[in-house]
Amino acid sequence: MNRLKSSLQDIPLPIRLFLGKALLFFIVWKIIYVSFLSHSKLLDYPLTSHVAEASVLVLNNIGLSGFTAERDVIEKEDGTFFESNSAMLIVHNDKVSLFIADVCNALELFVLYIGFIICMPSSFWRKVKYIIIGVIIIDVVNILRCCGLIYINENSTEYFEFAHHYVFKIVVYGVTFLMWIVYSRKLSFKNETV
Repeated sequence: MNRLKSSLQDIPLPIRLFLGKALLFFIVWKIIYVSFLSHSKLLDYPLTSHVAEASVLVLNNIGLSGFTAERDVIEKEDGTFFESNSAMLIVHNDKVSLFIADVCNALELFVLYIGFIICMPSSFWRKVKYIIIGVIIIDVVNILRCCGLIYINENSTEYFEFAHHYVFKIVVYGVTFLMWIVYSRKLSFKNETV
């Protein structure tokens, strides 16, 4: 136990403060999300719809046409159907081009990005500015990611899984990381307090 305490004391104070704030932010977010937001679909439903509708808007306005965003329809055991509250479909010529689940709407990435900004020392208005700009950039990148996945699915299906699981994740997380670097460049950690 003493070894652990001494190891923790070796970590510089600003880093310990950042890690403590990040852990607290993560715990509070998970409690709020799991207890309330995931069941109510208060954030997921409109955000997933927004990503699908914006992707369709982009695709239909860049020379491609005939794309529509539809709520995923699920068949119950009794043969009736209902609209899903957790997924959207992008349809082209009566064929599903992309299935957008709630986990693909970038909400967790927004929270990760915002949590980093909140936990770093800076002025309130600088944090607000970077949060607003960053969330908009992440949203645009996620919409372009969906458009790219649709294009690949329609033209080179054999590359879809690789692009979905690797290429576009690297792009989205890379953009987020670059925004963190830009934000962190002018920070001072000398007088960091709780």
